[in-house]
Amino acid sequence: MQGKKKRKTDWTVFAVSGGFLILFIVLSFINSEVVGKWITMLFDYAANLFGAYWQLLLFGNFVIGIFLGFSRFGKVRLGKMDKPKYSYYRWVAMILVTLLASGGVFWAASEPMYHYMTTPPLFGGGEFNNVWAAFAQGFMHWGFLAWAILGTLATIVMMYVHYSKGYPMRPRALLYPVFGEKIFHKSILGSAADIFSIIATAAGTLGPLGFLGLQIAYGLNHLFGVPNTAGVSILVVCVLVVIAAISAATGVDRGILLLSRLNVSMTFLLGMIMLLIGPTLFIIDAFIGGTGVHLQNFFTMNFYRGDSAWLGAWTLFFWAWFIGYGPMLIIFISRISRGRTIRELITAVSIVAPLVTNFWFSIVGGTGVFFERENAGSVSGALNEAGMPAAVMAIMDQLPMGTIMAVAFLLISVVFVATTTDTMSYTVSVTLTGNDHPARWLRVFWALIFGGTTMVILTIGEGSVTAIQNSIVITAVPVSFLLLPPLWNAPQIAKKMALEQGLMWERPRKGRPIKIDH
Repeated sequence: MQGKKKRKTDWTVFAVSGGFLILFIVLSFINSEVVGKWITMLFDYAANLFGAYWQLLLFGNFVIGIFLGFSRFGKVRLGKMDKPKYSYYRWVAMILVTLLASGGVFWAASEPMYHYMTTPPLFGGGEFNNVWAAFAQGFMHWGFLAWAILGTLATIVMMYVHYSKGYPMRPRALLYPVFGEKIFHKSILGSAADIFSIIATAAGTLGPLGFLGLQIAYGLNHLFGVPNTAGVSILVVCVLVVIAAISAATGVDRGILLLSRLNVSMTFLLGMIMLLIGPTLFIIDAFIGGTGVHLQNFFTMNFYRGDSAWLGAWTLFFWAWFIGYGPMLIIFISRISRGRTIRELITAVSIVAPLVTNFWFSIVGGTGVFFERENAGSVSGALNEAGMPAAVMAIMDQLPMGTIMAVAFLLISVVFVATTTDTMSYTVSVTLTGNDHPARWLRVFWALIFGGTTMVILTIGEGSVTAIQNSIVITAVPVSFLLLPPLWNAPQIAKKMALEQGLMWERPRKGRPIKIDH
């Protein structure tokens, strides 16, 4: 079996992806303005040419996954393991931090407020006039479709190819049902799939890491008067990376699991405290009312093709971000989901995680919107003047025990970012080795590379961090084609595993049978 072979690091993929990252930094040092202009131009082209395709891709992935999870194939057990390795809580905790850690902390405070300040065009535009639409739009961007693309159909394919067929756990494995074994043997297409996935992950990780370094520095300045300088931001990133490197060195079963459990527990505790001491009834209304508007306009919101500038800045930006993260998080979720059934996987990723995320948005964002309605400008003013970190601090300032709550929020942000960095370091290392237990030095190396690169970007200026964020949309273009085949391969694989596990029998039929093996 292929999986028993010791695999070596793919130095070609390592050199090309790492070299591209270094080239980007060097060019930014030479002329960050020109680099920014090129990225903005490519951003616009990517959003205009591929936006509709991304909308169809995410919708199709979600719908097919739900159908598969609640069909007769839902009982299929994944990963060639009879019982799950992790308890349900630990498993869901590790899943939850994958998307929330990428930006859900500060977006939870800011996105509902942004959409409340300026109503999305689908709901008529205008200012400060549609509370529930503001939450519905945030729920859509961080809800069902966003989570589904990160680890449902493609995870089924990845787990089958790696654990059942024994091939390396790399992004190119998603192409195995189409191209067969040759995709793993000196394949230009296979190497390209891995390289683009790593570059997209770097873009998706460095942007949030850089912004959160800036934002935590802002919070320290707001709370304790610490100078809000690039040096402080770099020091913050340095601390984050040390935590992430230690976590990455100890592996999934210790460091990443520990940080994930700590992360979810702290977030749950902070959320419950805010729910109790904040505007409890308004928060509940925001969750229920926002969910109602979201479900009522589910198809219209997902297929909206109106205001292209708004669409590119919001929906398509998020879709590209999550698509770019997709292959690496698929690898991570595959690693922690052995022994789970397809139904458990689909339910946890496509339903439970989105609902938890949306409730978190209701707590943090709902508190902000409530205070804004009570005292106009109390949150929107800070958001307009100094961005997302200022909004978080403005919300906390108006709560009882505001300083304590603000410190807790910053602490959670630190743990969230560290969790993102160690998870991405682990999955990039898995991609380079094809082994779900990559060498410790490689995991630590990538954690340090992510941190070191972010520090360099911060010395260039905040504009370079914005350029990294915009490059997410560009890198998502090739990765989005990697996530397309699982839409039809996953149901075929589910049927094959159902037959192997004795959950169904194949009826005699005319014509050629579906063939997955090569």
